[in-house]
Amino acid sequence: MNILIADDESVIREGVKRTINRAFPDYIIHLAGSAEEAVGIIDAQPVDIVLTDILMPGINGLEFMKMSRRKYPHVKWVVISAHSEFSYAQEAVRLGARDYLLKPIGKQRLVELMEQLAEETKTETELSREGDLLKRNLKYLREAVFQRLASGLDIGNIDIAPVFEAYPEFHLVMTHIEEAVKSVHLEHFIIENVLSELVDRHGEGFVVNFDRQSLLAIVHFKDAAEEEAMLAELRTHLGHYLKLPFRISHSGNITDVHDIASEVKRLRQASSVPGLERGEGSDRAIEVALQYLKAHYNEELSLEKVASVVFLNPIYFSQLFKQKTGQGYKDYVISLRIEQAKELLRQHGLKLADIAERIGYGDVRHFTQVFRKKTNVTPTEYRQMIFAERG
Repeated sequence: MNILIADDESVIREGVKRTINRAFPDYIIHLAGSAEEAVGIIDAQPVDIVLTDILMPGINGLEFMKMSRRKYPHVKWVVISAHSEFSYAQEAVRLGARDYLLKPIGKQRLVELMEQLAEETKTETELSREGDLLKRNLKYLREAVFQRLASGLDIGNIDIAPVFEAYPEFHLVMTHIEEAVKSVHLEHFIIENVLSELVDRHGEGFVVNFDRQSLLAIVHFKDAAEEEAMLAELRTHLGHYLKLPFRISHSGNITDVHDIASEVKRLRQASSVPGLERGEGSDRAIEVALQYLKAHYNEELSLEKVASVVFLNPIYFSQLFKQKTGQGYKDYVISLRIEQAKELLRQHGLKLADIAERIGYGDVRHFTQVFRKKTNVTPTEYRQMIFAERG
């Protein structure tokens, strides 16, 4: 049995793993601290059961489950939540989760649930498993053939007619994500699932991974209204979920598969021009970062650390942060700490060393220098001014 535990709290992850290992020493257990890590594991390893925390940085557990169900229909899902998140747990069950575990997680309850789900998994027919495997293999074959076709490469003696006979005419929809220093595995996963769902909702077709940055949908629409609706929904959903800039480009009606290569070339050129779309996902990433800074202003707050919290590469995060807040990241953190210092300096009895430590400066001299540079007075002078005003 292969189990994936996704939770941003290492204490929870390790505790659940220990409990399962003691009861079922033969089980293979994978751990993930975020949805991004979990996506990498579920894509690379066989997984039978996923236990996922509801609230994690970036994509939460519900979104992770919703996006994964289509690609991995055999996986059994269990959500982990606190009592205050119980409504989320109910929603998870509505979406298809087999059960939920409330924190703190009871060991006996966890073991019983694992026994139940393992038994259900074992009774699934081999035929069903072989059918899923066959579908996946056919998908990979179709993808490989289409990638060569779309790139204008020879596909040998492979007969592609059966692939397109259901689509005498079709459109191409390309979604392109910006090149990034970090892995774009999670973004790729999101786009593939959102795009596949919308193709099924508004027409007929399939989605292929074209390259590391681009995915292509081959879709036959019933009418122009369905095409417009799908493109609008695609922009909305990706704008909500993605934190990287992206561009959606689409072709006109295509009736000859031999036109695919030239059309894909045109779409790729369209995707390389400036002005990539930035959805509300970018706004949400900065909102999350600002909330994190307010809650952790007294800790080590390197640009790289906070960028990783919202799953953005540091360079892009820095640019986006300044665009959204009007301040450079370092200046913002200093201003935030100085404002907190001012509040503390208004209180009697707090030593400068205590205040410096509370706002994230271990050295009083450094704190004094930063404060003076920002306010033109030392912390002691500022305190004297405040008390003088009070009389």
